[in-house]
Amino acid sequence: MELTPDWTFVADTVMGGVSTGALSRVTLDGRAAVQLRGDVSLDNDGGFVQMAGDLGQPGPLDASAWTGVEVDIWGNGEVYDLRLRTDDLARPWQSYRAEIIARPAWHRLQVPFADFVPHKTDMPLNTARLRRIGVLGIGRVFRAEVAVARLGLYV
Repeated sequence: MELTPDWTFVADTVMGGVSTGALSRVTLDGRAAVQLRGDVSLDNDGGFVQMAGDLGQPGPLDASAWTGVEVDIWGNGEVYDLRLRTDDLARPWQSYRAEIIARPAWHRLQVPFADFVPHKTDMPLNTARLRRIGVLGIGRVFRAEVAVARLGLYV
């Protein structure tokens, strides 16, 4: 199943941090993509840049018949977080997280829902209530450069 979130840029500046970056539509190695580029800073208790988008319109996405998230990704060889949010989460810092590596060539990653770890919540991941997905450069000082050409669900 193909997913087409309307990607937006979010950084730690929403909570006083000073990380900087932007999203852009690019063509990389012949593939149209949305690219996140930015500098992650830990100053002022910050530490992230993110591309994020809603999955369900107007309500949550029921992904309970699927095994996980599939993404065609290109990057700079760094580790990134792939994050999911559901309607069950009330606080912005709550999520379900899986680490991915974005190699410097187009490649397809399949991340099973079972690999997403709850963060700051005791609620298990409810794949029938997916609301939002994000790709984050987070937690250390580095240059984030990651692009997504395709996002979907796989069986």
